[in-house]
Amino acid sequence: MNGTDWGALAANLAVTAATAGAVLLATFAVAVRRGLHRIVDIAWGIAFGAVAAVTWVLSAGHGDDVRRLIVAAATVLWGLRLSAHIARRSRGHGEDPRYTALLDKAPGNRTRYALRTVYLGQAALVWAISLPVQAASYSSRPPGPLAFLGMAVWALGLAFEAVGDHQLAHFKEDPAHRGRIMDRGLWSWTRHPNYFGDSLVWWGLYLLACTGWQPALAVLVSPVLMTLLLTVGSGKRLLEKHMADRPGYAEYAARTSGFLPLPPKRADRVTPRNPR
Repeated sequence: MNGTDWGALAANLAVTAATAGAVLLATFAVAVRRGLHRIVDIAWGIAFGAVAAVTWVLSAGHGDDVRRLIVAAATVLWGLRLSAHIARRSRGHGEDPRYTALLDKAPGNRTRYALRTVYLGQAALVWAISLPVQAASYSSRPPGPLAFLGMAVWALGLAFEAVGDHQLAHFKEDPAHRGRIMDRGLWSWTRHPNYFGDSLVWWGLYLLACTGWQPALAVLVSPVLMTLLLTVGSGKRLLEKHMADRPGYAEYAARTSGFLPLPPKRADRVTPRNPR
């Protein structure tokens, strides 16, 4: 036995599906009223935090208290930091071009299309990606070496993401950098330190849920799905498509790793290429 209370976990999955849906539906109502769908990005981290908090409450008496507290606190901290960062970054800006382009392709009513593809879609993703947090909370096994490794991976990911976001925000604050490409600090080692950090966070939470082969296999979809979203889904791919025509970006892309942090290539070994 792996110590997982599968019956209680199944009930938790139903409640957290409703929780994620409620957060995104409330966000949809606010977005429609304001005519600004980019606020869904702020709700992304909040929805994860809500799922983690609900799971922590419902799992009392079913899982190891230390493991429950670790995964809940780690998820809430990650989610609230991300939401606060996006809220600060978005202040004073209009609609995100990604959502404008998406809704311009709506086959019919734009509002209903946004509800289906953006809000309900993100609610489903929050529920699926949060599976390790839910499974870990219903394991009676106390944290062992694999859990401590997961905590270290999570911490490294959060630090990488937060430092990358801070470096980029600081760079943009200087008017002298307007129109220039950020290629310093962590951004000289990877074009997406925030996305790489995000991926590590969820691989770390996955390790915290690996209390046996059954839960490890059951929740593997979470870090794989998050990594795919960040690399070939709506993260890296769309951002680089938007950035491709910026002066100097092709040269930056040629010398800098696309995702995994690697030493930048020497100037004499760089051949500019289109990152798309």
